[in-house]
Amino acid sequence: MQLTLQEIKKDPRINSFISQTDKYLRSLSYTDHGKRHLDIVSDRSKKIARELGLSKREQEMAAIAGWCHDMGNFLGRTQHHYWAAMLFSQCFINEADNSDEVSKIIQAIVSHDKDDLSIVDKITACLIIADKSDVHRSRVINKSVKNIQNDIHDRVNYAVTDNNLTVNKKNKTITLALKLDTKFTSIMDYFSIFVGRMNYCQTAAIFLKYEFHLKINNTKLA
Repeated sequence: MQLTLQEIKKDPRINSFISQTDKYLRSLSYTDHGKRHLDIVSDRSKKIARELGLSKREQEMAAIAGWCHDMGNFLGRTQHHYWAAMLFSQCFINEADNSDEVSKIIQAIVSHDKDDLSIVDKITACLIIADKSDVHRSRVINKSVKNIQNDIHDRVNYAVTDNNLTVNKKNKTITLALKLDTKFTSIMDYFSIFVGRMNYCQTAAIFLKYEFHLKINNTKLA
């Protein structure tokens, strides 16, 4: 079989892994890692790949990696990137027509969360930027005032009311522009939990020979 996002989304095994992950992370009061997040990361991975000029197959592989990257969380949060890669491999290594494509998707999945792993493929870099740039009010599951006040991750996500990622091929820049409602949190709070993710986006952009820029409330911060 040729791997396509459409077929992956219909696969009962993948849907089961995603459902279990969503249930598990909700029990831990995490921000959304379910189909909302996966749709955004999958679409954004494909968009970045397309705007970089990657082939149609590479764009599809980036989208598949984006859809499957978090599905291993129900087996353990700390090593979820390894679990997800293992699950994907078990499902498709003997079913897919092209084992090289499976290998590249697995590599993207396993490398999306830890900056101690070397980036050696553009699909991986696309997934990293797509995943780490997803911060938005809609990721917050528990929107009670008490929860938002007490949980910095929910508070920061809830404060972001607009999120736009653009790729400028001419200027070789990838820019994440956020609108942050400072009634809920400060820009310093954003950096206190997202600086590692932004650094990883920067690392991925450098691999692509681009610069990564961050703008908050129309002010360029990086």
